[in-house]
Formats: sequence, C-alpha cells, structure tokens
Amino acid sequence: MTEDTRSWIRSFPTLGGAVPDLGPLPDSPITKFLEWLEEAVAAGVPEPHAAALSTVDSTGVPDARFLILKDVTDEGFWFSGDVRSPKGVQLGANPVAALTLYWREQGRQVRVRGVVREGGRVLSARDFRERSVTARAVAAASRQSESLLDPQEYTAAVESAVERIESDPTYVSDTWRAWCLAPDSVEFWQADPGRRHLRWVYHCDQDGWSHHELWP
Repeated sequence: MTEDTRSWIRSFPTLGGAVPDLGPLPDSPITKFLEWLEEAVAAGVPEPHAAALSTVDSTGVPDARFLILKDVTDEGFWFSGDVRSPKGVQLGANPVAALTLYWREQGRQVRVRGVVREGGRVLSARDFRERSVTARAVAAASRQSESLLDPQEYTAAVESAVERIESDPTYVSDTWRAWCLAPDSVEFWQADPGRRHLRWVYHCDQDGWSHHELWP
C-alpha cells in the first residue's frame, strides 16, 4: 500500500446526509426489513434487492457474491441458483450463510445470518419459470464457474437450450433450486456522518424474536 493510494482512497466522501427519525422497532425483523426496502424503493435506490450472499466451503474458507433477493416471507429471505454452482456446492456441504444489503443513498445496511433450507421442487420450478427465456437457457446450459475454453461452445449450448424451452415452456432444470435463509439474527445499521452510527440487532430463540441496541 503506497501513501498516495492510501490518501487517495481516504479522500473519497462517505456517509453524507442526516440520520432520519426511525421510530419504534416492530416485534419482527421481517417487518422492519420490508419497511426499509419500501423506503429504499421510494428513494430511488438502484437495485435495492441486490444482496451479497456469503457462504463457506467444506474447509471453512469463506466466499461471497452478489445476487438478487427473490422474496421475503415469515420463513426468511429467498434466493435461487444452481446446485452445481459454487454457492450450491458450499450450501450442500455447510447450509449456513449470511446476506448483506447496503443502500448507499440512505446510509443503511442490513446483515442477516442463519440456516439455509431448500424450498422444495414446486417453489424451485416456479422460480425457474419466472425467469426470462434467455435467463432460463443460460441457467440450464451453463456449467457455472468451470473453465470456458471455447466461447462458441457456450453460445451453441445456450441457443440449444433456448430452442428446448421455447418448444416446451414447462421445462425446468433438474439442478435449479430456490433457497431460504431462515434468520437467527438480523442487524440494522443506520449511518451517521459523525460516525455515531445507530445499530439494532434481532435474535431468535425458542421464545421468538427479541431486539436491543448495539454500541456503534
């Protein structure tokens, strides 16, 4: 790390704006999350449903990637993908994960941790069919994260998958899954320009949800 690079990076502006009045916390973190998501949409935050999913492999090495949150229910936070993908393999070996969402324009962050469960064949099939034809073809044809030695092979595989899906709109890839992260903790973080950030965490146990404030 050079001094010039360090100074340059530290010069970037961060955490502008005032801290809003957040009001009382609801009993459920799902309710609070959906409130914040609605406010992010109303504020014009780009892709407010984009989240970083963090997993660990069979040796405990962490991995992360951004994806699109598909649904939020009382059960938890839903996302999808292929069981052959790195996240699918990692969840198969160690079905725990964390989701992180950051809404820069509002200085807000949400951190979710918990156990990941498959949603079953019906939900997985519905999720697959809700994708565009091209997205379904890519999902069906791609050998995700394997070395691609011939781009033409990939193009041909996708084109073939498009033809199959257009001829049979009910087709669903056998390896497609919908997953639900059932949270045991959800943390809400509100930035403060003076760094007196506001933080609240919900924890779930056999008696349900409880919450308390954290030191910044």
